[in-house]
Amino acid sequence: MSWQFAFSTLGIPQAPAAEVIELAQRHSCDGVEVRVHPDEFLHLNLTPQQTATVSRMFGEANLHISALAGYARICSPSPDTEVIDELMRLIDLAHAVGQPGLSTPGVRVFPGGDDESSSEGHLDRAVRRMEAVLPHAREAGVQVLVETHDSHPTAAAAQSLVAPLQDTTHAAVLWDGLHPWRSGESTEESMTQLRGQCSYFQVKDAVYEADRWVPAALGQGEVPLTEQGQSLQQFSGWISLEWERAWHPQIPPLERVLPAAVEWFRTWQPNPAI
Repeated sequence: MSWQFAFSTLGIPQAPAAEVIELAQRHSCDGVEVRVHPDEFLHLNLTPQQTATVSRMFGEANLHISALAGYARICSPSPDTEVIDELMRLIDLAHAVGQPGLSTPGVRVFPGGDDESSSEGHLDRAVRRMEAVLPHAREAGVQVLVETHDSHPTAAAAQSLVAPLQDTTHAAVLWDGLHPWRSGESTEESMTQLRGQCSYFQVKDAVYEADRWVPAALGQGEVPLTEQGQSLQQFSGWISLEWERAWHPQIPPLERVLPAAVEWFRTWQPNPAI
């Protein structure tokens, strides 16, 4: 089994690429999960020259871009053309920022289903849209990662959206460490559901305050991090710290909580010699 460690730029909102790279190098990260958003250094309206500059900066730093954190919603009630277009643009961007000799990033997307549609309706939309972009993802060498989130917060729910595609190389689940557990799915159940369907894990901790979950430094919240570390011993892929400072500006800067995440990673990282 082999792990690689990254952090999400959601934890360092609006920081320039150079600052992100310096932070990743200082903490011996293998890569960075880059949020794709108009407020950030990577977004869907960059010129080819600007995209090439980002790719070059990460390549020269010998840092992977582990994933692009996009905001396409594959179950949403929006027209198919809008969702498919956004997915295609994210795949193109991932291909463009991939670094020679390193890797092509995955593309994180959300389920984003509405409350009015049935589970069958959500599934039909997701499969239809994913099938439309899968040939392009295969050609680009990109894996579309459906996060355990919003309308499909458990591993079982998210896995149901990608399983019909039967192509885990290009369509798989991103396991968010908080949402399945807070939705009543145990760590063991999540891993059982995702066996063979997951190559990306977002590690996080949180406390429940004022009717919502608030990020906490690893080990200071309620998420069963020990169980997750034990369960992930048979996992290969990216472990990424998602520190949601863009949504919770009152929490400490990423730099202050990153060491605890690095320590968790080192504690549980499988030993390939064993």
